[in-house]
Amino acid sequence: MIVEVLVELSNKNLDRVFDYSVPKELEPSIKVGIRVQVPFAYQTLEGFVLNIKEKSDIETKNIISIIDEDIVLNDELLLLGKKMQEETLSTLISCYQVMLPKALKAKNKVKINKKFEVFYRLNNILPSYTKTEQKIIEQFKNKDLISRKKLKEISPSVVKKLEDKNVLIKEEIENYRLKYKEEQRVIKELTENQKKVVDEVKESKDQVYLLHGVTGSGKTEVYMELIAHYLSQNKTSIVLVPEISLTPQMVQRFTERFGSNIAALHSALSEGEKYDEWRRIAKKEVQIVIGARSALFAPLNNLGLIIIDEEHSDSYKQDDKNPKYDAIKMAIIRAKLNKDCKVILGSATPRLETYSRAQKKVYHLLELKNRVNNRPLPDIKIIDMNQEIRTSKGHFSKPLLSKIEEKIQKQEQVILLLNRRGYSSFVTCKNCGYTIKCPNCDISLTYHKTTKNLRCHYCGYAKNITPICPECKEKSLTTLGVGTEKIEEELNNLIPSSKILRMDVDTTSKKGQHEKMITAFKNQEYNILLGTQIVAKGLDFENVTLVGIINADTSLNIPDFRSSETTFSLLSQVAGRAGRSKKEGEVILQTFNPDHYAIELVKKHDYYSFYLKEMSIRKSLGYPPYYFIVYIRLSGKDQEYVYKESLKIKKAIEKHLQNTTILGPSPAGILKVNNIFRYGITLKYKKEDNLIDVLNKLIEVYKSNRNITVDLNFEPRHF
Repeated sequence: MIVEVLVELSNKNLDRVFDYSVPKELEPSIKVGIRVQVPFAYQTLEGFVLNIKEKSDIETKNIISIIDEDIVLNDELLLLGKKMQEETLSTLISCYQVMLPKALKAKNKVKINKKFEVFYRLNNILPSYTKTEQKIIEQFKNKDLISRKKLKEISPSVVKKLEDKNVLIKEEIENYRLKYKEEQRVIKELTENQKKVVDEVKESKDQVYLLHGVTGSGKTEVYMELIAHYLSQNKTSIVLVPEISLTPQMVQRFTERFGSNIAALHSALSEGEKYDEWRRIAKKEVQIVIGARSALFAPLNNLGLIIIDEEHSDSYKQDDKNPKYDAIKMAIIRAKLNKDCKVILGSATPRLETYSRAQKKVYHLLELKNRVNNRPLPDIKIIDMNQEIRTSKGHFSKPLLSKIEEKIQKQEQVILLLNRRGYSSFVTCKNCGYTIKCPNCDISLTYHKTTKNLRCHYCGYAKNITPICPECKEKSLTTLGVGTEKIEEELNNLIPSSKILRMDVDTTSKKGQHEKMITAFKNQEYNILLGTQIVAKGLDFENVTLVGIINADTSLNIPDFRSSETTFSLLSQVAGRAGRSKKEGEVILQTFNPDHYAIELVKKHDYYSFYLKEMSIRKSLGYPPYYFIVYIRLSGKDQEYVYKESLKIKKAIEKHLQNTTILGPSPAGILKVNNIFRYGITLKYKKEDNLIDVLNKLIEVYKSNRNITVDLNFEPRHF
């Protein structure tokens, strides 16, 4: 028996299968989709068995051992990985690795063990017992299994005696690290609009749906009702959410409806918890999986529904490492691999690409135009900071401060959005203008007051701050810009009665912090939730009646063709956190650009007008959804060499791509990261038959060049 093995080396030169013989004693255990250990050159590697055949045309070595008893990549996931490779032009092994928890990856140095708990089963009955023995036996009256821990509470020595007498038989049962309570099954009555949407999905033969529902319209109830429908047909479901912060609330709501028939997969879990959850899914112990982007690859069978909540979120596109895949595109491909599987994309502010496909009937458009119980959308007041700057206190206008105080007095809660973390943006010298930058990256360091240091948010470099300027040696360093820490400090000084919960990347880095913070705010232990984008999406607090947006313009100033869309979406989403129950909500939006169409249309809650305006701009400038984009990033340690090679690549591409606009090469948004220089070439096209051949040739030419790395990103969210 010969097996074709894909080894776990993410190298374009080795991106193919290698033939190995299988010793006779291992043949019964060989299956496609398991991992094996194989000799490779002078080392031992792990790899996936992708095919089994009778013979090979070359001389083969034996596999060393079989790692898995059960298949880790089923036929569907193996095929999905190949489709991902075609979509991203990454290595096949990198596409398979992204599907597995770290415990199942070769590079994981510390292998994660399964946890077991000892139970006892009553085996036989003796003619007589002591009082203590009888007490232990009585525990089994209505139970088949009882934990050793519980029986030992009666008497450890007697438990041991009964075990020795073969009265009790010991069994080891796997003890999963995550526990789900069997909550009372809460089923809410759907509104007429929600019922209409659910029925439309059930009755339609279409595969992909856009559920465009305003904030607070009850999209989650629609999701759960559809999942219940598919459960009744013995089909499984995947629910993707964009942020870790949303997962605890979503898991809680789903547990209330479906009990422990769910598994969670997201980065806030420990590696052991992820391993357990993955195996619960693989063993068919659950039918619903909830999680972030990679939960799409959960090893479910008989998939009936994939839901992508907050589909506008950038987190569904992996832009930072290979494979640079789009979870939405891969979800649609996975649905096609399953008969009758449907994809629901949900958002109050869909991406322009998604909404335009719905308008063209490529996707089936579903709408929830009103909030549940016809509650009003929050009233949005625009504060022109050009006028208020003279009378504002710190970063707070008088109207915003006044409203915060009013809400606190009424014992209501406030959410404040600042789209930046840290104490200030950067540290500069008042005397000579010198700005302290990261020595490894082309970016200024951010000051964090709690740790009293400067940090790079790209490579992790940190240094202590001193008042002395390294350039002119004067005692004249000062902090400029604003971050969440600084806003928290200002607010504590301005409103001493405020109890502020700061939620950003720094305060939520410890395991379980998201959930603790959300619970604490829900229990009204704090009256102000201050945060970055993390507070804008999906959070649902009944007592929040005011949302304050401190700097609405931050994302408008990013040099990106999507900046207006990002701004409209972010502000609309955070505004939607207000007034979600019986109390009406208000939003105060501080801006220096009150006349910008994105700001004006947020105030009117008018997504459709924004869509029309932005589409006309995109069309005139030749951007998505009218054109497709590929971003080629060239990187290396020698800046001059990288730039020269970039120019060569541009000339080569120009010869072969006649229907493509080529922009660049130009420095990446941040030229240097971790001492690596980066340049980019952008391709814009509508239809280009030669594109994939040209890009594959480019990869082939540079795959052995150690001085430069060529990275491809199809439809990037960030350049």
